[in-house]
Amino acid sequence: MIEPRLNYVSCPGPASSDTGPMARAGQGEARRMAYWEWNATGNPQHPHVVVCVHGLSRQGRDFDVLARVLSAHARVICPDVAGRGHSDWLAEPLAYQIPVYAADMLALLAQLHHQAPVQTLDWVGTSMGGLIGMVLCGQPGLPLPVPVRRLVLNDVGPVIEWQALARIGQYLGKAPRFDSLEQAAESLWSVSSHFGPHTPAQWLALCQHMVRALPEGGVTLHYDPAIATAFASLSQEAAQAGEAQLWQLYDQITAQTLLLRGAQSDLLSPHTAAAMGQRGPRARLMEWPGVGHAPTLVAPEQVAAVAAFLTETPSKVPA
Repeated sequence: MIEPRLNYVSCPGPASSDTGPMARAGQGEARRMAYWEWNATGNPQHPHVVVCVHGLSRQGRDFDVLARVLSAHARVICPDVAGRGHSDWLAEPLAYQIPVYAADMLALLAQLHHQAPVQTLDWVGTSMGGLIGMVLCGQPGLPLPVPVRRLVLNDVGPVIEWQALARIGQYLGKAPRFDSLEQAAESLWSVSSHFGPHTPAQWLALCQHMVRALPEGGVTLHYDPAIATAFASLSQEAAQAGEAQLWQLYDQITAQTLLLRGAQSDLLSPHTAAAMGQRGPRARLMEWPGVGHAPTLVAPEQVAAVAAFLTETPSKVPA
């Protein structure tokens, strides 16, 4: 079974000067974003790149199951967004916002293109990762190596339901100590059961990379608790005011778009999903029963749907 390779890219802005375990760049050095690279094609310079970007409190290893499948067809890149996983923490907590993340992704794509010319570019974004994808795909003129060809938006759209944000805010930024991975996995399930059915082995595999070891023993969550700062400052009025801008971005997307939705999602409403199928790129919608926000892309039927969309020839992809 293939495993990913951990790489880094320098990004704009300083890393945190804290002594936290993720501030690896050190004070005064360039801030680094980590990314996991999967490639089973035998060609380290494969011209087809698929970027998979995780949700708000997650990290790049969320995509292990999907990436293993896609890596037979493409160079698959799964970044740890700033402040998560193996990436450096930001010096300014209020900087944990989509524009900063989008700028980091442009730096990543530029590095990948310098290493080996990118000829085909696809994007898979879960929740926050989908919003970042909308920013990059919906702004003509950004310095992408090539335009994004196919875009997968996993349970996210221009309208984000406030009750979902309120739910997430109840646990975001709280990083308790756990005695073991198993204890952490049990705690994570208490706030993540809406992901849908998982076997114990699947859930433990997802949780394995959600924690980091503490010097005093035990583990804690992998992210900078300060990612909650900017999130907590968002008001319902501000969220609603941003919808028009997000719709404008969505309407300018030219990539073929697949929209995934958990049928019980509290973040992406059926009304918004239907509207996304009627305007802009007119996303093709696939819903998963028994799943809320967001599908983890671990279940075989979810993986198969995304892989088919990204590897089918143009004539087979629904308009």
